[in-house]
Amino acid sequence: MSTIELAIIGGSGLYDMDGLADVEEIHINTPFGAPSDKIILGKLHGRRLAFLPRHGRGHTLTPTEVPYRANIFALKTLGVKYIIAVSACGSLRQKYAPGHILIPNQLFDHTKNRPSTFFGQGLVAHVGVADPFSPELSQVLAQAVQAAGGSPHEGGAYITVEGPRFSAKAESHLYRQWGMDIIGMTTSPEAFLAREAEIAYAVLAHITDYDVWHEEEGPVNVEMVIENLNQTEVTTITQQTIARLAQTMETWAGDFAAHHALEGAILTRPDAIPEPIKVALAPLVGKYLD
Repeated sequence: MSTIELAIIGGSGLYDMDGLADVEEIHINTPFGAPSDKIILGKLHGRRLAFLPRHGRGHTLTPTEVPYRANIFALKTLGVKYIIAVSACGSLRQKYAPGHILIPNQLFDHTKNRPSTFFGQGLVAHVGVADPFSPELSQVLAQAVQAAGGSPHEGGAYITVEGPRFSAKAESHLYRQWGMDIIGMTTSPEAFLAREAEIAYAVLAHITDYDVWHEEEGPVNVEMVIENLNQTEVTTITQQTIARLAQTMETWAGDFAAHHALEGAILTRPDAIPEPIKVALAPLVGKYLD
């Protein structure tokens, strides 16, 4: 199988797009269990892409149940170097209205019940995430959205909450006081695991609602999220953005800072690492332990 450098994580309908050829599905076992679903592979503008339905086809996994480690590890084994994560988010600011697109540059993890690292059990690494999203890939993504006819907001702080419930008003107002701009349920620990896997990661956030803080708007509900997310314009811009990224990959793909995230991050002496852990995590750390 040829190396697949670009992957899309998001809804199960993303791969149903014009021009996608040679589609196949593969199952990958990982040391962290099975991914959310089979990974869909296809060719677009001559590039092999991977698509992973984050919640499984049919949306069968809650945000907490998503096997984030298995998902990222599986993509790493395919050779993925760049991930675009498509996310439905609530807005915590008036200027980010439903229907808008935002490409965040900061992340606050407010989850409670999710394994958030590949490391442990005898192998310790401390990865820097001052800039949790790849600045290089985020810029490329913004340009692709613009080329697709969208007008993305660039920058902003994304808070990930545990879910699956929506916020209480007190929580929503507090997140605004903290300086958060958008809210969702899936980007943590996904972004941090991608960094540990040395994969450049950027988020295409679709604003679907105003959470529950906005006095003139009704509180967020599932019907509102689905209605706004399934608008033809939203689907078209997302698919055309992905197509643009594939079409222009020769011009933007490169050696990004995220691709060296583990340099100097592994604290454990190689001779002290249990052999089974070395073997299990070889796709992540093998080059640093040889």
